[in-house]
Amino acid sequence: MEQEYLNLAKRILDEGVTKHDRTGTGTKSVFGHQMRFDLGEGFPLLTTKRVPFSLIKSELLWFLKGDTNIKFLLQHNNHIWDEWAFERYIKSSDYTGPDMTDFGRRAVKDEEFNEVYQKELKEFCDKILSDDVFASKYGELGNIYGSQWRHWKTSQGETIDQLQDVIDMIKGNPDSRRLIVSAWNPEDIPNMALPPCHTLFQFYVADGKLSCQLYQRSADVFLGVPFNIASYALLTHLIAHETGLEVGDFVHTLGDAHLYSNHIDQMNEQLSRDVREFPTLEINKEKQSIFEFEMEDIKLLDYKPHPTIKAPIAV
Repeated sequence: MEQEYLNLAKRILDEGVTKHDRTGTGTKSVFGHQMRFDLGEGFPLLTTKRVPFSLIKSELLWFLKGDTNIKFLLQHNNHIWDEWAFERYIKSSDYTGPDMTDFGRRAVKDEEFNEVYQKELKEFCDKILSDDVFASKYGELGNIYGSQWRHWKTSQGETIDQLQDVIDMIKGNPDSRRLIVSAWNPEDIPNMALPPCHTLFQFYVADGKLSCQLYQRSADVFLGVPFNIASYALLTHLIAHETGLEVGDFVHTLGDAHLYSNHIDQMNEQLSRDVREFPTLEINKEKQSIFEFEMEDIKLLDYKPHPTIKAPIAV
């Protein structure tokens, strides 16, 4: 099944067009691609490079809580959202440190800038963890995924718990074609640190199995997509457990699927590696609701990947 992902990477390298992007990094991109993973054949965490499952777990649990503040993530040593919160802080009037904007980068050598940037970022994260007032102001990312999933605001001033509603529908009306959760709320986009890349997902029940299809508008294939595959596979497992179903397929439909220009060498290295067996997921069957799960309730068995391949994130 991992070959599905590797085939996407090969397609981008062979057929992708060069495009400019919001970050200024540049990409090779294709539009429209679909992958399918049979979750009954193993948990789809890539083996051609190590993907940190603890980060996937803590981020998904963060979404499930409806949380949008990075403090929870930092408490679990998860730094994948740090840059977006930090970017908001350095653009505020409260920030009085060195210039961390692109102008500041151009004023010095990249190595000097990166050293200062990492120092300022660490101090920012430490303050999020130690100062509740600061965290409440600058740890917030706006109404991103967790907020939309659990607390969608209506024009009448009410909130909709989309995820709970979908779980209830799976239990009560599994043949429904409305088993959908959307993270794309046009009214909230301007106030989000990052508009949702994985925008909408739908569940499907057949033959006692729960399948999930995700539509992802923008897909960072080297860094982001491996996380997205595993995250939605995990979500499907958890909801299947609560609703008394087996797992079916995870279908991943991509809009703009791209490799950043500074990820090309890393992707080629990954493509040179052999594929290994997927690991097995083990969850605490004593927990009845997906909202009860904690980090220790979710484990991965027999994960034997190739080593990590590092690459810079584009913010």
